[in-house]
Amino acid sequence: MARILVIVPFALDAEGIENRRKQQKYVELDPDTELVYRPVTAGPTSFMSPHDWSLMDLAIFEAGMDAQKQGFDAVCIDTMSDSGMAALRSVLDIPVISPGKASMLYALTLGSSFSVLAQWEPALPRYRKAIREYGFEKQCASVRSFDQPPDFSALLDGKEDKVFPRMLAVAKRCIEEDGAEVICLGSTTMHQAAEFLASELPVPLVNPGPLSYKLAETFLALGLRHGRAAYPAPTDGRQDLIHAMLAGGAAQQADAAARDA
Repeated sequence: MARILVIVPFALDAEGIENRRKQQKYVELDPDTELVYRPVTAGPTSFMSPHDWSLMDLAIFEAGMDAQKQGFDAVCIDTMSDSGMAALRSVLDIPVISPGKASMLYALTLGSSFSVLAQWEPALPRYRKAIREYGFEKQCASVRSFDQPPDFSALLDGKEDKVFPRMLAVAKRCIEEDGAEVICLGSTTMHQAAEFLASELPVPLVNPGPLSYKLAETFLALGLRHGRAAYPAPTDGRQDLIHAMLAGGAAQQADAAARDA
């Protein structure tokens, strides 16, 4: 049996975690594969600025840095930002998969160019930063938003009639105006629209979360993992410090919520 830890990038309740878990229905996994979803201990409540990105890196790292000791065979990070991936790879010897770079590379096995379908305008700088850092400027036809403020817990649930047609219209612009040969969903929070879009679009659609699960299985089956030349181990690991920092952050957030109640 393969046990894969899926790190959810927000401190969600059980209902929010269950909405993330529903991504499993979009991919056929080995019957013996177990996906365990874990929210971060504490972190940002949004994800639109360098301030948020830094907190997210730390939050995801803390949530997964003991995964190997806890008996997991691989880690998947449930965000296209790839937050915390490099740090986790530095301290873990098990595969660590994140869907951002992976989905763009996978798109380029299906076509020569791709577009990223983003949720709203404030998210665009993060995608452009990643595309620039990964060296995909020539292969990325565009990054376009369908202008819907994100709900990191309920996701797109209950918004289908309003949002799905807008998503389709923007994705078609990526194809017809920008020349995209593949569409990448810009967030794992969009998985509820994947089947609809895939059935309506004339080009392939990459659904990032389920792709990361299957890649984790593939890495395990092939005996592959990241290399130490790219992700060197720390000379003085301070996991205890990071656990204490996030525990303190969670306590502070709980106190603030109690005062506001």
